[in-house]
Amino acid sequence: MNRTFDVAASFAATVVRLGSGVSVGSLGARPERPLELYEFENCPFCRKVREGLTILDLDADVFPCPKGGERYRPGVIEAGGKAQFPYLVDPNTGKALYESDEILRYLFAEYGDGKVPGRLAAGPLTLGTAVLSSSLRLGLGERVESSRAPTQPLELWSFEASPFCRIVREKLCTLELPYRLHNVGKGSPRRAAFVERAGRMLVPYLADPNSGVELFESADIVAYLDATYGA
Repeated sequence: MNRTFDVAASFAATVVRLGSGVSVGSLGARPERPLELYEFENCPFCRKVREGLTILDLDADVFPCPKGGERYRPGVIEAGGKAQFPYLVDPNTGKALYESDEILRYLFAEYGDGKVPGRLAAGPLTLGTAVLSSSLRLGLGERVESSRAPTQPLELWSFEASPFCRIVREKLCTLELPYRLHNVGKGSPRRAAFVERAGRMLVPYLADPNSGVELFESADIVAYLDATYGA
């Protein structure tokens, strides 16, 4: 896809969701261990949950499950009984959940102020805009591409509504590359630690422990992922 069109379409996908997943909201207890999320980037139901993770400033170990993927989808079927996404596992409480609305209610009760924000709880309006946001990406982040699995999961500093972060997450998804998602939305108390590590507040930022490579800039990250892990 043409780079200019790609970025413009990703911006449009953010606008449709009225910027949900840009900023951190009211925070509650913090989990000791990262959550585990099985999802695929272009799924509108998964989008709602990822927005919730940014609002709650939560890390998650993401296991991409694009259509046609065989790396993590079978494990979801084995654990939960069906290939339905998103699928959230919380190792802190032992909870495992399907259904985006149920996951959001759980997350905001456990790690927020108990109230799911209106942009995530508007029923058909929330789902309709999430579906439209996905459609604007023309199937990117939906179907698997052949890839080589990394020895260790990658790390990505991101926030859900960033158009540039979305482009990187789509590529991680289609290549079925597992990664630790560090949410650093606006207002995140963890931004200072990120700046100390990376030198500036700019996302996406990818760290690959398998190679020692660390990168800003979505185009550079996508090129690196294709060259390193693509078939």
